[in-house]
Amino acid sequence: MTEALHPSAPHDLPGFITAPGDTDVLMIVVGIVLIGSVLAVGNFYLHLHTLPERMAHKSQKLQFEIVAVLGLLALFTHNHLFWVIGLVLAMIDLPDFGTPLRRIAGSVEKIAGGPPDDEEVPGEGAAAAAHGQDTAKADAAKSGVPSHA
Repeated sequence: MTEALHPSAPHDLPGFITAPGDTDVLMIVVGIVLIGSVLAVGNFYLHLHTLPERMAHKSQKLQFEIVAVLGLLALFTHNHLFWVIGLVLAMIDLPDFGTPLRRIAGSVEKIAGGPPDDEEVPGEGAAAAAHGQDTAKADAAKSGVPSHA
């Protein structure tokens, strides 16, 4: 500060006080720190917010989708209860009810004499399809009905 100070101003001014027209270095540093801290806190918030989804990623698809929807609801509504429910749901391993029920249904169909499911064994799809066409042609030849295959 090369200009003369006002007579009533203190003579020992702190270093962060700048002269008129000079660059305020302290304000620039505080602005950079503020922007950096806002970005860091936002990144931490989003990382913490996606915690239930990352936990549920290893689980079943339906459970993961429910947790993801609860996370989005919590994000857009600012209702933390959705996030807590999603976190608890991500921590719980839901039992697989679908596979045993499908097996029971398939067994009941076999017992009732219904048509079997068209489940293919991996690697045998082409062979099974060719065998099915040959069987259909043979059945059609026996009955005298022309085959459309």
